[in-house]
Order: sequence, then C-alpha cells, then structure tokens
Amino acid sequence: MGMPLDPFFADRLRVHRRHLRDKAVSAMRARLTTMLPFGRAAVPAAAERPPADGVSEQLDRAHGASPRPGPRARARAKKRAAAVAWDRRELKTVGVRGPGIPITEHEVEVEGLPALRVRIYHPPEQDGSLVPGCLAFYGGAFRIGGIDYPTTDAGYRRRAADSGVAIVAVDYALAPEHQYPTQVEQAHAALVWLFRHATSLGINPDRIGILGTSAGGNIAAALTLVNRDRTGLPLRLQVLEVPVVDLTGAHIDFAPTRALGIPSFIARRELRSVVKTYLPRARMAREPYASPLLAESHEGLPPAVILTAEYDPLRGEGAAYAAALRRSGVEASAVQYLGVTHDTPIFAGVLPAARRWHTDVVTALRLLHG
Repeated sequence: MGMPLDPFFADRLRVHRRHLRDKAVSAMRARLTTMLPFGRAAVPAAAERPPADGVSEQLDRAHGASPRPGPRARARAKKRAAAVAWDRRELKTVGVRGPGIPITEHEVEVEGLPALRVRIYHPPEQDGSLVPGCLAFYGGAFRIGGIDYPTTDAGYRRRAADSGVAIVAVDYALAPEHQYPTQVEQAHAALVWLFRHATSLGINPDRIGILGTSAGGNIAAALTLVNRDRTGLPLRLQVLEVPVVDLTGAHIDFAPTRALGIPSFIARRELRSVVKTYLPRARMAREPYASPLLAESHEGLPPAVILTAEYDPLRGEGAAYAAALRRSGVEASAVQYLGVTHDTPIFAGVLPAARRWHTDVVTALRLLHG
C-alpha cells in the first residue's frame, strides 16, 4: 500500500477483524449443522421451526390475526436498531454535529412501488433567490442506513450549510424487503419530482446535481443512466463517494483488505452477501442499471467528481468509472485519499483527512452555482 493506515483506525480495525471472523465462523457452523448427520439433532424439526416470513404472514391471515414479522424480519430489525445506536455513538464520539438549518419533508409517489420520503436541507440565510439543489443517496450496503441516521443527517446539514446548495435527501427502500430495481425506480421518480417542483421548493431547476455514497453511489450513477435514457433532464454534476459501480465483483480490489489483515475469502463473502441481498437474481449484476460501469456507453452523462479511499476494496471501481466516463467524453476527476478507509467522512471530529474530504465535497457542490 502507498501509505500506512492512519493510527486512528488501529483499534477499530482490531474490532472489525474480530467481528468479521466471528461472523464467518458462525456461518460455517450453521452450514455444517444442516449438512452433517451428527449436527441434525441440533436443528429443530420442521414442526418446531418458526415458519418462513411469507408463510408466517399467510398463517396469521388464515387465523384472522394481523400479520407479524417473521424471524428473519425481526433479526433484520434488531440489526438495524443496533446500527442506528452505533451511528449515534459515532457522531457523539468522532463526528461533527450539523448546524440547525431549515428543513422540509415531502412524500413522493412512485408508480407501483413504495412512496418515498424526501428531506430537503435548505441553505441558511437565503435572500429569496433560487439556490442549486443536489439529490442525495446515502450508503449502507443497500440494506441499512437512512436519512434519519445521525451521521447521515449531520453530514447533509453541514454540506448544505457550507456549500449553499439544497441537499435533497432520498430515503429509498431497503433490501431485501425491496430489491433492485426498486431503488433505481424510486430514484428516478424523486428526480422527476424534484425538477417538476424545484421552483416552488426554492431550487433552481437549471442547477441540479446528484450525490451518492457507497451503495448510494451505485444508485446515483445508475440514475444518471436512467435519466439519459428516459427523460434527459439537465443534470449538471454527479459526486460519487466510494461508489460501488460493478456488482459482478470484477473490479473489487482485495489488496486493501489483505493489508488490513482481513483474509480475502472473508471480504469476498461479505461483498457477495451484499449483492445477494440487493439483486433478485445473480445474472442481474450485468445490467447497466445495477452495475453502471458495465453500460455500453457513458456518453451524455453529467460531469463527475469521484472520491475513493486507499484502504477500501471499492477503490478500483471509482477509478475505473472515472476512466470509463473520460473515454466517453465526460469530464471526470478522481481522487484517492491515502491511509484511510471506506467510511472516512464520518470521522470529521477526530480525523484531518475526514475534514478535508468534507471540504472537497463542498467544493464540488459549489460547482452547481456556476
């Protein structure tokens, strides 16, 4: 690797390695339990096991009871609650709280799919003139996260306040309850809604961009393709932070995980789990709206600013996407932050690189002012 990992990450890395190894061991034990004769006694008989989620709901309805979540849904809810609690602690201990700025919330209907909640972070001290807007998609491996997560909310507040750009945060549906292409269709509906109502929202429809982080970067990049192919709305910019743009795994770089002491098979298992959660069928990974890097052409897409981290297996995807955009004549820049990891931006309270990251994103957003 080009630079040693920042010392700030040392303790976190030890905890993360232990978590991944324990998770891998638990998965292997569960697999052996179901496969080997001596382990079958530990598995409840079919009559004793809780029914699968869908079957459970059908049984509830048959007995006149209101549907209740099955065991897998309850487990997901528990994990998501723990993730929010963890995120709250992160903001308190290593993050920077966002300023109090004007906020409005809206609901966007999506034909045939769940409606969307959209929160707009309005820049403070507006003089009544229209401001640029940026449709924003948070990260979370398609299965956790949301606009109510404390670090996400704080980041959008800070970016809106420091850039003078209205951040239009999209609370898209999570997998596996809702899988691809639900999130991409929701994103497109939010974009059309934003352009249609921009003026009444105090936003200049001629100065609108897109922002996406990690899985949200995938959705943002896919949205630029959908918009080009369907609606042709005048997007001015796309800012992609540590984006995943190829769900086939062909551009994953395991050198960073090996450098962190995480075996490649564990990292590969985690990434496959994310893809399996998001995509109904594995072959869909080759579709351009699932893997924007694989689009036949990237012509006509908005200028791009792409930020990646040295100790992140997704670093190669951001670089490859910038190169693909350039080959198609799209203005694109790519920056890699040395010595840091995938989730660097949330550590702005303690990590200089995270503060620089915020400044660079704000600088990119200010391009929307023209």
